[in-house]
Amino acid sequence: MEEKKFDFNTLIGFALLIGIFLWWSYTNQPTPEEIEAQEKQKTEQVEKETKTVESATSQKTTETTLQPNDSLAFVQAQKQLGAFAQSANVKDGETVLENNVLKLVISNKGGYIKEALIKEYVTYDSLPLYMVKDQNASFNINLGTTDNRTLNTKDLFFEAEPSNSGDNQILSMKLKVSDAQYLEYRYEMKPDEYMIDFTVRSQGLASTINSSQQIELDWNLKGYRHEKSIKYENQQTEMYYEKEDEDIDYLSMGGDDDANESDVNWVAFKQHFFSSILISEKGFNTAQLNSTSIFKDEKIDSVYTKEFSLKTPLTLEAGELNYNMNWYIGPNDYQILKKYDRNIKEVINLGWGIFGVINRVVFVPVFNFLQGFIGNYGLIIILLTIIVRIIMSPLVYKSYLSSAKMKILKPEMEEINERLKGKENAMKRQQEVMALQSKAGVSPLSGCIPALLQMPVFFALFRFFPSNIDIRQQGFLWANDLSAYDSVFEWTTHIPLVSSLYGNHFSLFPVLASIAIFFYMRMSQSQQMNMQQPTQEGMPDMQKMMKMMMYFSPVMMLVFFNNYASGLSLYYFVSNLLTITIMLVIKNYILDEDKIHAKMQKQKAKPKKESKFRKRLNDAMKQAQEQQAQQKKQKKK
Repeated sequence: MEEKKFDFNTLIGFALLIGIFLWWSYTNQPTPEEIEAQEKQKTEQVEKETKTVESATSQKTTETTLQPNDSLAFVQAQKQLGAFAQSANVKDGETVLENNVLKLVISNKGGYIKEALIKEYVTYDSLPLYMVKDQNASFNINLGTTDNRTLNTKDLFFEAEPSNSGDNQILSMKLKVSDAQYLEYRYEMKPDEYMIDFTVRSQGLASTINSSQQIELDWNLKGYRHEKSIKYENQQTEMYYEKEDEDIDYLSMGGDDDANESDVNWVAFKQHFFSSILISEKGFNTAQLNSTSIFKDEKIDSVYTKEFSLKTPLTLEAGELNYNMNWYIGPNDYQILKKYDRNIKEVINLGWGIFGVINRVVFVPVFNFLQGFIGNYGLIIILLTIIVRIIMSPLVYKSYLSSAKMKILKPEMEEINERLKGKENAMKRQQEVMALQSKAGVSPLSGCIPALLQMPVFFALFRFFPSNIDIRQQGFLWANDLSAYDSVFEWTTHIPLVSSLYGNHFSLFPVLASIAIFFYMRMSQSQQMNMQQPTQEGMPDMQKMMKMMMYFSPVMMLVFFNNYASGLSLYYFVSNLLTITIMLVIKNYILDEDKIHAKMQKQKAKPKKESKFRKRLNDAMKQAQEQQAQQKKQKKK
């Protein structure tokens, strides 16, 4: 048999063929530019088909639902959205709900409020006042489907179905699987109302929604700046919410805060004078609440104050969603909020405890009565101040009368202190002073109690004026807005510490209020000196402390009230002027020290029956005195 030999020529031939094939493949592959052109062509083809579908859905006579084989766009939508693929066929658009006080623009995309305009108010710089605009808010329901998809309603398109029921405007926004299967947001606006009826419900989706996966509602809003002082507005901006049993709580206004609560009835994104409040009839089982301060520094011109968010799971009933809610988007007006009988009036911070009671029972009704026939709000504040000072004047009289009595007794009390010097006589000295005051019918507390009784009124009004929307953008004298500071001079240079505490402006009403309180405290100091007992050994010098207070209080008012509502500074200025006037009238025209002295001498001459309390007090002092004497004897031994 012939032996086979390896043929090198054949090997070289195969190598050349392979080389030629590789060279041909390399030289004929598309360039990057050609690849990009091909991809662009494919994209344009898809967009063209999508536009064809959108054009068809915009025609009233054309069926909006695509069939599975109609276009590549539907195939892609079906891959992404599954049962909700029909939403890809809905054309983006918007619907307007509007009455005399509120205008809402509802977007097809997400079915949520795209714009919310409060019509009867404007911003500090006279622009339309929007609560929602330019994507500062979102409302989303995150849900899972039985085909293992997780969808966000904010990314899907709802079909708008507007209608009317009498004078009420109704808008049904439906995210459809079919005409009989959908998720619906239903809005109903009534004439001249800030409160909107809002319903979230599903129809026929029990087999579509994955009940084993948590459905979560996520509501977010970044609060626009509306007021002159963003720093002051930010201090008044906070999240309120009501828990079971009408228990009102809130997140800290001082900075970032969050909370996880259960059984929440409503949540309010409360700004200084305006709020967005979501109310649920059956409540939210749990709620994750968050407040984040966007405004950080006055040197930066911030558009927003705080960002709020609510996250809460929604529960199914027989496989369906069914939540009847209300949405309040409007002013923090106490008279408007209290008529809804949902306790949302509590978003207005009128003070806690007795301070809130005084505001709700006294100052709110009186202020509303006065504004019924007086148009100038500066005059209303002055008249309200006069009413308050007249009502409080008997307490001022009591305080001054007690001061006059203590002034008459002072020489006798000094004589007792001079006669019974030393720490060893402290108990006896105090006992004789108290006996003298009891005989004369004088009590040191009679001067303090009237002053203490005035404090609740002081703190109540401290909360009333900054919360009163009626004085917002109402001018008086040089102040163009009684709810904001009354700057008469401003500067742009940032001065460390000064700018952060005082601000970059000079307000005049706080200066006038500081001057008035200085003279008031000077007169009060003179009055207190009459009431003060001679300084005891080892006791602090009260006179020095009172002098420090006389200077400290006006300075504190001057600094901190520079950024506060000028209506509040106007009240304190007028109030202190009136108090000084009343004190001068009482001192010079009503009280007669000679008559008071004669009356006290008669009182001292009368036999005084010792009260049980006084008897127990004297016995305790005697016992303490005897113990001190025994201790001294033991030390000498």
